[in-house]
Amino acid sequence: MTTLEELLDREMEQELYTEPMVLNLGPSHPVTHGTVRVILTLDGETVLHCDPEIGYLHRGFEKETENCTYSQVFPYTDRLNYVSPLLNNFGYAMTVEKLLGVQVPPRCNYIRVIMGELSRLGDHLTSIGAGSMELAGFTPFLYAVEGRELTWDLIEEVSGARLTTSYARIGGLAHDLTPGFADHWKAIRPHLLKIHRDIDKLLTRNRIFLDRMEGTGVISADKAIAHGFTGPCLRSTGVDYDVRKDHPYFAYGDLEFEVPVGTRGDNYDRYLVRMEEILQSIRIIDQALAQIPDGPYKVDDYRIILPDKNQVYDTIEGMMAHFKVVFEGVHVPAGEVYGYTEGANGELGFYLVSDGSGQPWRLHVRPPAFYLMSAFSRMIEGGMIADIIPTFDSINYIAGEVDR
Repeated sequence: MTTLEELLDREMEQELYTEPMVLNLGPSHPVTHGTVRVILTLDGETVLHCDPEIGYLHRGFEKETENCTYSQVFPYTDRLNYVSPLLNNFGYAMTVEKLLGVQVPPRCNYIRVIMGELSRLGDHLTSIGAGSMELAGFTPFLYAVEGRELTWDLIEEVSGARLTTSYARIGGLAHDLTPGFADHWKAIRPHLLKIHRDIDKLLTRNRIFLDRMEGTGVISADKAIAHGFTGPCLRSTGVDYDVRKDHPYFAYGDLEFEVPVGTRGDNYDRYLVRMEEILQSIRIIDQALAQIPDGPYKVDDYRIILPDKNQVYDTIEGMMAHFKVVFEGVHVPAGEVYGYTEGANGELGFYLVSDGSGQPWRLHVRPPAFYLMSAFSRMIEGGMIADIIPTFDSINYIAGEVDR
């Protein structure tokens, strides 16, 4: 039987006039990381429509590369994904080497795996930590940043830089691993595992975290594939695709590791996939350090890589080779090639067109975050405005590669 209060409530609802509200989220907002504008149409707290607007960090990467030599592109690749720059370095180097027809020494391949997985560790820790902080979990953020700093300590030890490393070279690397690198890895490894356990204890079964993450930002496997998803976001839907496994490169074919996959394609599964990938990256580094062979870390071809300084200072051949590589660039045969690797957020591809000179004629980047952002509207429409925050964090939007 309907009560008087219920009848009055119904009359109030019928008389109350409402209309959708248009709201700008960003571009200058901590949650959007300062570089993207999201135009929302809201019915109360419900998202009716979402229109992401990118381009606020436009850097012109692809045009910049046409005006420098192949080697001078490396600092630009650092800034595509500034959280895991080494993965960008190595992906670009491999693409140029593919068109050159150059095989780098086995030791170089193992070092690229080791340094790349360190970079992946730092990226996943940053993503998980920032996502936790923006849901008011500040302590896990501090733990995650501590772990990231430990990985960056090792990266700095080898490359000389923490963030924009420019460590890769066409045909090799700038430097070999330091003599004490393996011992230093063994020293920080237990700390990384402890940090992982602490984050897991704080978040994985946390009631508030579960309520914010489970069932939000959902996307199906079919829709994810249609939008070009790769990486943890695709694997969270149950699709078992990882470039390192399906198309092995560097030394990944000689290493054993698992590819974690989810089932629901929601924010929580994306968190779980990244958490497990942290453990798999540690496992990969352990194996690579145990198996790494002796030998050179770069090719012995002065048409491709800079001579050692003693050769430059003491021989005319070394001095001339140095001059030509620096001023003219590496002369890559005319043609086109697509090289792709597994970045922290998915498949990172470089489509390179050469006209035979020392500068790229055309260089196009396939950045994983660009395709993830294309489905952002689909993932949050129909949900609550509060769901935008964990969803945006779980796709790990990187403005440098989206606004390339």
